[in-house]
Amino acid sequence: MPETKKSQGFLYEMNKHKILYLMCAPGLIVLILFCYVPFAGVWMAFTDFNVVDGIFGSKFVWFDNFKYFFSKNSMGWRVTYNTLVINFWGIILGIIVPITIAVLLNEIRGKAFKKLTQSMMFFPYFISWVVVGAIIYGIFSSDVGVANGILGWFGMEPIRWYSEPKYWKEIIILANVWKWSGYSSIIYLAAMSNFDGSLYEAAKVDGANKLQQIFRLTIPMLKPTVIVLTLLSVGRIFYGDFGMIYGIVGNNPVLGDEVTIIDTYVYQSMRTLGFSYSTAIGLLQSVMGLILITLANGVAKKVNDGEGLF
Repeated sequence: MPETKKSQGFLYEMNKHKILYLMCAPGLIVLILFCYVPFAGVWMAFTDFNVVDGIFGSKFVWFDNFKYFFSKNSMGWRVTYNTLVINFWGIILGIIVPITIAVLLNEIRGKAFKKLTQSMMFFPYFISWVVVGAIIYGIFSSDVGVANGILGWFGMEPIRWYSEPKYWKEIIILANVWKWSGYSSIIYLAAMSNFDGSLYEAAKVDGANKLQQIFRLTIPMLKPTVIVLTLLSVGRIFYGDFGMIYGIVGNNPVLGDEVTIIDTYVYQSMRTLGFSYSTAIGLLQSVMGLILITLANGVAKKVNDGEGLF
């Protein structure tokens, strides 16, 4: 009897809102085709895939692909370290810099100047990584680079930047923060627009100066937004920006060990080690991201009075 009621309730719901469900149908079909049907390909991570036998006919090798990723013969540990370092500092600076920009923009009173400044901050978001790579080449090129010109003014020896791997993690991190900070600051500005202005008026009455208002009111009220954005970033900490690395560094073998991340390593290994190995690495990224975001969400709930991403 309960099943009949449940069935009737489902049919009634479908019939009552059939137009809405029909409107959702194209999106659901695309979601199923491109997000759920490809799940079958995960099986490839546990096989020695070949085109003749297909995904489910290829030899099952258990966890051999994962073992090789962390073996001495592979760059697994190195590329994982590179990815985590670049993303970790990208998250930290990607919080501090946009919040600073948002707070400063929020304090500007001239509307025309504020719009101009905000547009200039937002502009790098629209530049492709290929163009960013060209800008960075113009700065660090050994022949015509601005950086070596500045070093020459101070009587210092020029540096062959594209032959010195030790500098490039920092260069990539700063380029990433520069490109995304203006975009991220818009989110914090939107959050600030909903703050209660009476709190700032009360703070002024109590004698609080601008810095005190920022550190005692603005930043604490931004905490929920920061936590949500940080959780989203933590979930993708094992994913690197393929376009960023190739746009800035390209296929430079000298810098490879220092800046190769998991995503570029997958691209390189796909041609030499096959689809099974690449699929295994992609699956590992997803699983580790799920574990990290679950743990981070638990910590966020304790820090933020029970409020997290889920």
